[in-house]
Amino acid sequence: MVLRPDRRVDGVDDSKRLTPEERVRLFGEIQRSALGIAVGIIDAETIDRVNILEATKLAMAIALRSLTPEPELVLTDWVELIGLPYPQRNLVRGDQRSASVAAASIVAKVTRDRIMEEADREFPQYGFGRHKGYATEEHRSTLAKHGPCPLHRRCFQRVADLMQGELFDWGEEQ
Repeated sequence: MVLRPDRRVDGVDDSKRLTPEERVRLFGEIQRSALGIAVGIIDAETIDRVNILEATKLAMAIALRSLTPEPELVLTDWVELIGLPYPQRNLVRGDQRSASVAAASIVAKVTRDRIMEEADREFPQYGFGRHKGYATEEHRSTLAKHGPCPLHRRCFQRVADLMQGELFDWGEEQ
C-alpha cells in the first residue's frame, strides 16, 4: 500500500482494534485515498507446505511486486522480507505506530473476510461467513461434523487430527 502523504484517513488503526463495520468503512476510504493498493493471496496448500509465517511473507512479497507506484520504503509489522529491492523498516507493533501498516492490516483483514464470505457460499455447512475461519466453537463443531473442505489448512492441529482419524476409520465391522 502506498498512501498519499497529503491525505490522511482518520480512524485508521490496527485492524484488530476496530469493529468489522469500522474496517469496511475505512477500507473504502483507504481505497479512495491511497496512491496504490495490492494484495497477495496464498492458498491453504501453500500455507501447509511452507508454514503461516513464510506464507505471510510470500503474500507480502507478491503484493509489493505488483504495487504501483513502487514504494520508496517498506514498513512492516516486524516481518523482515528478504530479496526485495526496496529498503525496509520492520517496526515493533507497526500496525499501531504506522498509518500505512495499519491501513494495510485493514485492507488485508477486509479482503480475507470477503474471501471467507465467498467461501460461505461455496461451503455453507461450515459457516465461514459468520466465524471467518477462526477457531470458534461453531467452526470446530462443523469441522468435526463435516470434516475438512479444500480451504482448511491440513497443518492446523484440529484438521490434522480429523484427517488422521479418517485415515484409520474403516467403518463398521462386518
